[in-house]
Amino acid sequence: MEKPRATAIWNGTGKTGKGTLTTLSGALSKKTYSFRSRTEDTTDTNPEELLAAAHAGCFTMKLAFLLDEAGFKDIDLETNCEITFVGGEIRASDLIVTANIPGISKQKFDNLVKLAETECPVSKLFKAKISAAGILK
Repeated sequence: MEKPRATAIWNGTGKTGKGTLTTLSGALSKKTYSFRSRTEDTTDTNPEELLAAAHAGCFTMKLAFLLDEAGFKDIDLETNCEITFVGGEIRASDLIVTANIPGISKQKFDNLVKLAETECPVSKLFKAKISAAGILK
């Protein structure tokens, strides 16, 4: 398998230009992104939105592995991630996971959520504050 990769193409200035993002897998194919999408409602994406998706996906997958290793097999997880971007800097990534896992205690779940928070590979990339919290259904 090839290493994951993506290509960014940009035309114009930082503030008024626009670019496209394409991933090797085809999940993104010339998806437009722009500075405007950081501050306005547009159909473009932006780097922070993509980081939120990557962090939510990575964290959720890591948590699923940890739950499986702990003996839980009937696992349903949904994670929302919000990136705080202020003054041109990513300041935080906040994860909220809602889970339906029969037989798990709140303490065990919270411990595994905290472990996934620090052990998911995307978390290890961030210098920003990272927080994760879980909600059991």
